[in-house]
Amino acid sequence: MTRALILAAGFGTRLGALSDELPKPLLPVADVPLIRYAVALLSGHGIRQIVVNLHHRGELIERELGDGSALGVEISYSREPRILGTGGGIRRALALLGEEPFLVVNGKILIDLDLSAVLACHRESGALATLVVRPDPEARLWGAIAAPPDGGPIRGLLDEGEHMFTGVHVLDPALVARLPDDGAERCIVRHGYVPWLAAGVPLHAYVARGYFMEHSTLARYLLGNFNVLRGVARIAYPPGALVGIDALANIAASAQIVHPVRIGPGARIGEAATIGPDVVIG
Repeated sequence: MTRALILAAGFGTRLGALSDELPKPLLPVADVPLIRYAVALLSGHGIRQIVVNLHHRGELIERELGDGSALGVEISYSREPRILGTGGGIRRALALLGEEPFLVVNGKILIDLDLSAVLACHRESGALATLVVRPDPEARLWGAIAAPPDGGPIRGLLDEGEHMFTGVHVLDPALVARLPDDGAERCIVRHGYVPWLAAGVPLHAYVARGYFMEHSTLARYLLGNFNVLRGVARIAYPPGALVGIDALANIAASAQIVHPVRIGPGARIGEAATIGPDVVIG
């Protein structure tokens, strides 16, 4: 049975004071914490056993998700007393991820992706890792990945290519086990994929063309909310209602609501207020 790891340990320093109050995966997009989009994506593809790594304000993430039963999944946690980075975090969680190839999803992204197709591609390729990439005219700013336009063997990392890495990948446990389990902070790309590719390890690229947004800056976080409200973000497995007015919201008769909005349960909109467009009230 395929398992998955959601990376949720980072500090989110580019978000300033927002990430002081909440870890980045708990920032709400259309009033739903980002990490629940990842859980819904995995659950929608039949992946029920999920590991979440924790460090910065990890107790808040654990409080939000619990054991996963309320979301129809089983969640366990890999706690990091000190930050380990993407590579170190995956290595530490390895014992919880079983003996079959597993998925890794970055907890700060919102992506519409056919995970079943990604897993099938990984099996058919014979690669030890499959990275989900997407075409991007500014790929070099993200750390470009060189691969065929429609996917295939990865030829280069971080220095050439027209694709950016989305933060979704499939890994063989035996490959991850090559990373030292010494508690050092490591990047899965720089300390894993780059030397592995140089050593001849087969790495594959799956090209995704659906909606994608990562939310590491204030501007992208704001745009991510707008995209959901405006229907730009087409999501096959939404984690709940993302637009409109919740039945448990209290809206005064004289209030004017200008769509698109998301007004959550328990919100109170007073007399003569004008709300919207492009507004989320939790």
